[in-house]
Amino acid sequence: MLQDALHEDSYAGSPAKAGIAAQVQEYLTYRVGAEEYGIDILKVQEIRGYEAVTPIANSPAWLKGIINLRGTIVPVVDMRIKFNLEKVDYDQFTVVIILSVAGRVIGMVVDGVSDVIGLAAEQIRPAPEMGGAVDARYIVGLGTVETGMIILVDIEQLMSSADMALFEKPVH
Repeated sequence: MLQDALHEDSYAGSPAKAGIAAQVQEYLTYRVGAEEYGIDILKVQEIRGYEAVTPIANSPAWLKGIINLRGTIVPVVDMRIKFNLEKVDYDQFTVVIILSVAGRVIGMVVDGVSDVIGLAAEQIRPAPEMGGAVDARYIVGLGTVETGMIILVDIEQLMSSADMALFEKPVH
């Protein structure tokens, strides 16, 4: 169901439908704590249930460890810990989103995956200016949907940031 949506090309076919595809950006929405986030669907490689990871000594708490994904060693980041949220509980809804970011494969633990949504440009509002109180450099904007707002994250910028140090140098 969700896996099919990740790989389905719903705009293939007529030129009129292709024009619609150019105007709509697709996002995978997920939950971390009480908030709903969205990332560019093109960065998502796959979605997996949470499984035990191999911890790495002396790593930051948000770096849960690594997994072996069909021969590729993948670092796994827990976004609840990274965002300094309350106690982390892993349940049947906890998933790992496998991302392809800047030529690297990274796992991101989230509380649950919601849906794949398409947002037109007019549905995306710029991130509000909040001064130094909130680090908004990873927020692309806010997607407006019937159920509320979705925080749109530049996942490549977040995962390549200097404070995460998952890459030797930041991307962009």
